[in-house]
Amino acid sequence: MLSIKQLTYALAVAKTLHFRKAAELCHVRQSTLSAGISELEKQLGIKIFERDNKKVLVTPLGQEVLDKASNIMLELDDMAHLDHSCGKPFCFPLSIGMIPTIAPYLLPKLLPALKTQYPDAKIDIVEEQSQALVEMVHSGEIDAAVLAMPFPSDGLLNLEFWQEDFYWVALEGQPHTDQQEITSDELRHAHLMLLKEGHCLKDHILDACRLSEQATQQEYRATSLNTLIQMVMNDMGTTLIPEMALEQLVTHYPVLSAVHLNEPGPHRKIAFVFRPNYADISSLEVLADIAKQSLNQT
Repeated sequence: MLSIKQLTYALAVAKTLHFRKAAELCHVRQSTLSAGISELEKQLGIKIFERDNKKVLVTPLGQEVLDKASNIMLELDDMAHLDHSCGKPFCFPLSIGMIPTIAPYLLPKLLPALKTQYPDAKIDIVEEQSQALVEMVHSGEIDAAVLAMPFPSDGLLNLEFWQEDFYWVALEGQPHTDQQEITSDELRHAHLMLLKEGHCLKDHILDACRLSEQATQQEYRATSLNTLIQMVMNDMGTTLIPEMALEQLVTHYPVLSAVHLNEPGPHRKIAFVFRPNYADISSLEVLADIAKQSLNQT
């Protein structure tokens, strides 16, 4: 009879494409994992993996088995949550993903409020880019992710809790820094620097400003908003940041000016995304309310 342990071993090998690393992931000996995979293949009558001394490949039939195994493990995980879904919120640990342009600015406000209202709540935070987080939610590696919308998340539900606009940041005294608002037309000559490819904030900014990527300074590609701000402070250009980052990145630096982007908004929406059959939605709803309250207080 097939076992959950065998399916776990197979999914670990599929994830790492390496038997030794998969064994470490499952906290078992490599010989134990190999025996479990061999027995699974024998019971199914097919080869899931092709392997030699250099590489591991998933066979076409093996991929079908792995897809079904992944669905089975998700169902088992949701079943394990059933006894918690009808009780009070946060009676079971949550694993939440957040993108780098949200986590550093939301968490300092969210976590203290959560600790005050639900001192026993346990939340693991994973920081990754949007596409990686969507894949992790689909696979069941994390319960939900906090993303800036719009972002492709087919097959997932979303729970929006915040909307915000962008602010243009430049050194005090530069053209337009004495204004309350700035338009996308005025930004075309503002030496605009944005995050590198893969960060959805860049795409949201380009959409909000109706700019092409060629209109930005492509020779500068930072991986964090904090790096962009340091570049602005050293007169290397200007940038745009979301409202929730203003307090951390601009308020304490009198040499910087922040000007609201005068384009139709909201420029981005913040939401939890999660699987339709996720059993602990009530905890996500409470967490979304706490996040909204925390952001509204600033």
